[in-house]
Amino acid sequence: MSSSALVDWQLAGRTARKLAGAGPATTREEATAVVSELHTAAAAAVAHVEGLTGLHPVEGGPVPEVAVVDRPGWIDANTTGMAALLDPLAGALLERSENPPGPLATAIGSRATGVQAGGLLAFLSSRVLGQYEVFGTGGRLLLVAPNIVDAERRLGVDPSDFRMWVCLHEVTHQLQFTAFPWLRDHLEAQITEFVEATDLSPDALRDRMSDLVRGIADAVRGSDDDDGASAGLMALVRDPEQRAVLDRVTAVMSLVEGHAEFVMDGVGPDVVPSVRTLRKRFAQRRKGRGPFDRVLRRLLGLEQKMKQYADGRTFVGGVVDLVGMEGFNRVWAGPENLPLVEELTEPARWVERVHGRPAVPA
Repeated sequence: MSSSALVDWQLAGRTARKLAGAGPATTREEATAVVSELHTAAAAAVAHVEGLTGLHPVEGGPVPEVAVVDRPGWIDANTTGMAALLDPLAGALLERSENPPGPLATAIGSRATGVQAGGLLAFLSSRVLGQYEVFGTGGRLLLVAPNIVDAERRLGVDPSDFRMWVCLHEVTHQLQFTAFPWLRDHLEAQITEFVEATDLSPDALRDRMSDLVRGIADAVRGSDDDDGASAGLMALVRDPEQRAVLDRVTAVMSLVEGHAEFVMDGVGPDVVPSVRTLRKRFAQRRKGRGPFDRVLRRLLGLEQKMKQYADGRTFVGGVVDLVGMEGFNRVWAGPENLPLVEELTEPARWVERVHGRPAVPA
């Protein structure tokens, strides 16, 4: 059974397209130049990333595809990706349900959730600068041209530097999954394990959703006790087995995000002359544009995403300081070498576990 029984993905896509803004105004000539420069920057970024990391795609693997898209193009790609990601959970939910909904209830419910999903996709479609597709169509690097132009204008930074900087981040993700195909298999295995541990009781899910809504309300009122809101959808998960899986997934995602952050800054001013200015101004952008934006970020769990960037960056930088880039690259040897959640902020513990010796600065 597919997730379309729970979410009308076609309706989600149509809703998102209708709600998403068109992006910043550009002439046809400007838009053409942006697309061309992004393709050029993405191609050039490959050598810079490989040179800094010492990593290379596996021989005989698929040739990565770079797609420069607009917001509707990003929405289309992500409705496909989200459907593929949620199919296992949807199948388990429907198969284990003692009282599965009838055709009419399914149609009504899937349309309602489709509209909700469309609203979330519309919000995200104006924020995402790029992504490497791991699920769904898989293997494509997406660069969202209108969002990149909008960001560089708002930040007041050099467009060429910013475009290269963004490409360095996304090409790093591309390299991670093309150099180590087991990484995708590992994530898929974790999703399967999460589904198997899922508490599918409707009452439990309703109670957890109430807790999340209450947390969002506290955040809006300015309460300091907003842990549930900050965690977004993760606040719905309380089962110890699920928490253990989420800890492993969080550690992996923190690693890949932190690695990309390290690389995009690590190439230095020879590649991106204004890299320090970009980092400083971009850090402000990630805090959100206003109260409504910040509340939505909490609801979606994007505050947790920002923590992933910070913890992952701490881990990668700390390990490289201790054992160098070659020593850090042992993290890619297999799932057993991936960092544990508690090691993200204490990289010396990872060095001691994986390298089998006390951590001493390189």
